[in-house]
Amino acid sequence: MTAPTPFHPRTSELNESLAWKHWSGYYAASSYREFVQPEYAAIRHAAAMIDVSPLYKYKISGPDAEAFLNRVVTQNVTKLAVGQVVYTPWCDADGKMRQEGTLFRLAEDTYRLCAAEPCLDWLVLNAEGRDVVFEDESAQMAALSLQGPNSRAVLRDAGVTAVDDLRFFRHAAGEIGGAPVEVSRTGYTGDLGYEIWLDSEAALNVWDALMKSGEPYNITPCGIAAMDVSRVEAGFILIGVDYVSSETALIEADKSSPYEAGLGWAVKLKKGPFIGRRALAQEKKNGSPWQLVGLTIDWDPLEKLFMDVGLMPELPYSVDREPVPLYAGLTGPQVGQVTSRVWSALLKKYIALATVETAYAREGTELAMEVTVRYSRLRAPARVVKTPFYRPDRLKA
Repeated sequence: MTAPTPFHPRTSELNESLAWKHWSGYYAASSYREFVQPEYAAIRHAAAMIDVSPLYKYKISGPDAEAFLNRVVTQNVTKLAVGQVVYTPWCDADGKMRQEGTLFRLAEDTYRLCAAEPCLDWLVLNAEGRDVVFEDESAQMAALSLQGPNSRAVLRDAGVTAVDDLRFFRHAAGEIGGAPVEVSRTGYTGDLGYEIWLDSEAALNVWDALMKSGEPYNITPCGIAAMDVSRVEAGFILIGVDYVSSETALIEADKSSPYEAGLGWAVKLKKGPFIGRRALAQEKKNGSPWQLVGLTIDWDPLEKLFMDVGLMPELPYSVDREPVPLYAGLTGPQVGQVTSRVWSALLKKYIALATVETAYAREGTELAMEVTVRYSRLRAPARVVKTPFYRPDRLKA
């Protein structure tokens, strides 16, 4: 049965559209109004508050915690300082991604792993024989994502004094609305932003305090649809959309390695043994058959396809996650698939994330995306571009 998050008494009152999505067993607001654009604008131009409580949150502690985590994730945990966060994939023995998420070092022998899907059983299985303790904090810990250029000012006025000195991918303790919180300079929008972690019982007090301090900064409750638009602009992948977990993939061809998913930079082969290392080292040596790329879809040819039958072009203002074929030009064979696509109001471009054969992944390569116009499957020219599509200087400033 789908459950409300700790913030539901507030989010349900505000959700005028009644648009909800299922996220890890919880209700998550898709958008609070009929249109996603005002909420997206808050992410890029003001301050957006997003309920991300459905994330899975696992505390991992004990004398062997560092060695254990270094064995199961691809990043080098030994280099993670107390107060630091790292983004990391974790793989199966064949080097295929099970998931990716953020790892916090809370103390010398205490960590928190945050993930979009459950993975506690797998973690426990791989900890056999080690002195490690696991605690599932998913239900007891609420979480908010405060994103946008005004997010720092909102937190400062809410009383989080550490925010001015908090560096990118670091976390610190604070207090909001009389409740202890942990604030991390992290997020899923590719903009200046923070995530706030707190006891579920304090959720409403913290929500109210942030909304009050955010009034002068146009703070806006924001659903996950707007966050989805910003994450595509940032070039961030989404499990079950841009890659399939090796745990749930039905066939081998659906699995992806970190190198294929654009996360090769997060694979530290030199750190020593870890799950999937042998396969990943071989792939690094031989090359990957697939690559995740960014695309821009050319406007004029797309418009013509629709205008030829007397229609205006259809553009996705929320992210379209339905995969469509990608071809080697207007007449060539299929060479991949587009997985996330959206019209970026900020960039005034139709952008997409796609997985393509490596031979077609070079920047500037001309491809074609399948589009359906009045029941006919046609091809619209697209071009491989670098990601992120958008990254403001304030992200790390």
